[in-house]
Amino acid sequence: MAKEKIFIKNKRATFDYEILERFVAGIQLYGTEIKSIRGGHASLPDSYCYFHNNELWVKGMRIAEYFYGTFNNHAPERERKLLLKRKELNKLQRKTKESGLTIVPLVLFINDKGLAKLEIGLAQGKKLYDKRETLKAKDARREMDRAQKHF
Repeated sequence: MAKEKIFIKNKRATFDYEILERFVAGIQLYGTEIKSIRGGHASLPDSYCYFHNNELWVKGMRIAEYFYGTFNNHAPERERKLLLKRKELNKLQRKTKESGLTIVPLVLFINDKGLAKLEIGLAQGKKLYDKRETLKAKDARREMDRAQKHF
């Protein structure tokens, strides 16, 4: 029996931000949350990460309630703790304080061991003209690919 790969992307993140560095973090979850993620019922568009008491938390990540969860179900938009090594946490905290960068969730996935992981990125906000340039480059790349397929 082949397992389905769970790969939930935050498409707004790459449009609104320029990603400077990427990290993979574990997530502290309840039992019904991991079951809901395995069913593909999660979304990341308005989520962001912040520090509280030297710990990294993600806010705005929506994991839908598990259908068979009964009274044990979780709150869909609760804040979840991210698990990183202390060295990585210190680096992220220093960069966000010094240079005004932000941390955004990029991809939520299930690894080979069956654990939910969140890829986060140290990001810098794009200006409006940067977003336009990104769209122009993407359109030009798409046109070149179409032209190559026809020949």
